[in-house]
Amino acid sequence: MSHTPSLESHDSDLPLRAGTRTRTLSDERLQFCRQIGISDIFLDHRAPRGDVFTDEGSDDDETITIDEGVIPSVSELVQARRRAEDAGLRLMGIQSLSYNIYGKIMLGKDGQDDQLETIKTLIRNLGQADIPILGYQWNPRGVVPMRTSQTTRVRGGARGREFDIDDLTQPYERAPSVEREYSEAELWENYERFLEEVLPVAEEAGVQLALHPADPPTVEQLGGIPRLFRNREAFERAMEIVPSDNHGLKLCLGCFSEMPETDVIEVINHFGKNDDIVFVHLRDVIGTWPRFTETFLDDDESNFDTLAVLKALDEVGFDGVMVPDHVPEIVDDTKWGHRSRAHAIAYVNGLLTCVNGGEK
Repeated sequence: MSHTPSLESHDSDLPLRAGTRTRTLSDERLQFCRQIGISDIFLDHRAPRGDVFTDEGSDDDETITIDEGVIPSVSELVQARRRAEDAGLRLMGIQSLSYNIYGKIMLGKDGQDDQLETIKTLIRNLGQADIPILGYQWNPRGVVPMRTSQTTRVRGGARGREFDIDDLTQPYERAPSVEREYSEAELWENYERFLEEVLPVAEEAGVQLALHPADPPTVEQLGGIPRLFRNREAFERAMEIVPSDNHGLKLCLGCFSEMPETDVIEVINHFGKNDDIVFVHLRDVIGTWPRFTETFLDDDESNFDTLAVLKALDEVGFDGVMVPDHVPEIVDDTKWGHRSRAHAIAYVNGLLTCVNGGEK
């Protein structure tokens, strides 16, 4: 007997569960997601300028485009949701926004009002299409790389993405693309204005916004631009500065575990008890700032115990989706990482059976 998830609503009765991110909504990709035990997906949109959401097999008619002034209509979003539903999946939200959609807001540049209108219209359309989550991050692009090497060796010769600050030349100096000095205070002021503008729209639309950490975290600035969301204290401030039940964390455990002397279980307990976790990026790494490498969730050398993480999420009452957002490159895999993602999902689903006392 097949077990197709209920698609009636996105309510709190759903269990703690694994999901994935995908840019293509092709029949083949959606079928694969169901076959490996996934019920929920987040969509990586296409952004024509500075597109960072690469994915194998993303035909133009099998995803959506979001850009400054380019907003998918309600009908386009409903069509995307229904494609997922026809495959027995829930389309839970947009995975993240590209920098070219929010960068002018972040830096207070001309054109920021137009970007605010783009985001507010997107939120309204998501609400009308019954797609409940909009993930976003607040990081500059093109200043320093998120990872400094393409890959490095991890278990069994697989390759994981690495960051090492020593690989960068003058990382703390202002980059040529940064036209002036920016203070942390003005970036916080710009961010507060962003929240004041968009959160009332999110509340009216019934959409949750989910904020991702800076990656790499910890460091106060790189390339001349402050990195606001680099530590736990910054996220506490983000949740308090414009309080709203429709604002929370895209809790990237990879980023939080990259922060030296940070206990991810304590982070889960703190934000989970405040009901501030919207969804989780379940990614593990080896090492902390200033050098770390992404690896398998079941790597003995990694920063955290995945079973302990799942138990902590369950104990604080989190009932959302956990996404293995990045996976190592393994032998004979695809660009998207079909084999590696299947391994991650199978591992998480097996651990969830343990958390649930042996019940599926």
